[in-house]
Amino acid sequence: MDPTYPLFPIFSFLGFFLPLIPLPWHLQAWNSGTCYFIFWSSLSSLNQFVNSIVWHGNALNPAPIWCDISSRIMLGATVGVPAASLCINRRLYKIATVQAVSITPAEKRRAVLIDSLICLLFPLIFIALQYVVEGHRFNIYEDIGCYPVVYNTLLAYFTTNMWPLIIGLISATYCVLCLRAFARRRLEFSQFMASNKTLTMGRYFRLMALAMTDILCTTPIAVAVMVINLTALPLEPWRSWDDTHLDFFRVEQIPAILWRSNHLLVTGIELTRWTSVICALLFFAFFGFAAEAQKHYRLAYRFIKRKLGFKMDIKPSFGMKLKDGPPTPLKNIHSLPLYIPSTPSTSFSPPPEYKSPLSNASTPTTTTTKVFPSQQTKHDSVDSHHSLPSPSTQSFVTEVSSTCVSSDEPKFHVI
Repeated sequence: MDPTYPLFPIFSFLGFFLPLIPLPWHLQAWNSGTCYFIFWSSLSSLNQFVNSIVWHGNALNPAPIWCDISSRIMLGATVGVPAASLCINRRLYKIATVQAVSITPAEKRRAVLIDSLICLLFPLIFIALQYVVEGHRFNIYEDIGCYPVVYNTLLAYFTTNMWPLIIGLISATYCVLCLRAFARRRLEFSQFMASNKTLTMGRYFRLMALAMTDILCTTPIAVAVMVINLTALPLEPWRSWDDTHLDFFRVEQIPAILWRSNHLLVTGIELTRWTSVICALLFFAFFGFAAEAQKHYRLAYRFIKRKLGFKMDIKPSFGMKLKDGPPTPLKNIHSLPLYIPSTPSTSFSPPPEYKSPLSNASTPTTTTTKVFPSQQTKHDSVDSHHSLPSPSTQSFVTEVSSTCVSSDEPKFHVI
């Protein structure tokens, strides 16, 4: 039985899903190397998740077509993840040694094309070359699943085993040069970062930390796998193409009691399948909790909440309080104080110095009057709709009804 079950399926599924969350804003920033890192690590984690579920406790062959695809995905991720790390370090080095402050769209497209050649075309060529040293179709290990087969000959170290190590060394060289250039040209680097809206200082150093961590993980593992292949399995001589591909379409099904008895083989298999999962989780650890990620999480939360029919929490703005009742504007420093009667009423008395123009009127009439003559407002009738005055002026428009003529004092209605 697999001692890591169900821990490994859980982590491999998280390694597939979590790196996809920051993918949209990395696409927006034209971070092609980072996007390819997400692609290879997530795809490899999904592949490992399916294999760990389907072949848990058995070594049957229910899906040979899937195993053909799965073994190629494993081979592609072997160089795809280090190649993406190389592109990240290469881009960081170009940023640290940038001559011009701005980058044109043509330069961005050229950078994406070069990254695509390194991270996509090269792994496809690498997968195709494996047929040269592929002894038979594939193996199935109990609790592990489908696994590619490499005939352990000297040619295999030139076509398969050495490339992750070479890519890791080139990536480490770029990383050292990047740190050196950053230390020498801080001023120009700061000017470039100030003019670049898609790449912040925090994102730059997170990318550098991710690339350095990937180098520290993949390069020693590549060396360990080479040592294991040299010591755990006998090195066979290359005889001929026909000898290597004899009975090519056979499938070897290996129970756990056999392959787990070889401790070096166990170490090599476990290192291989855990590497991509760890790389995927490390990527999310660096970018899944950043400020831009938290902003997108809040937007997604509000979108889902709105779609489910929940009321959105409206935050008060412009000094307006939304706790009890309708919003009440705060007093402006240039406005007059508000008068709120203690009992509900729709009328109030005018100031003592106010002289009603209706005091000498002999016939009922309808008049629109202002308490404060500094603000002039024209109304057509008593029932006309009035637009609210702005809080800065705080003008109070009053209407005098014809029924107020018989009273001792005209009554005013606040709008």
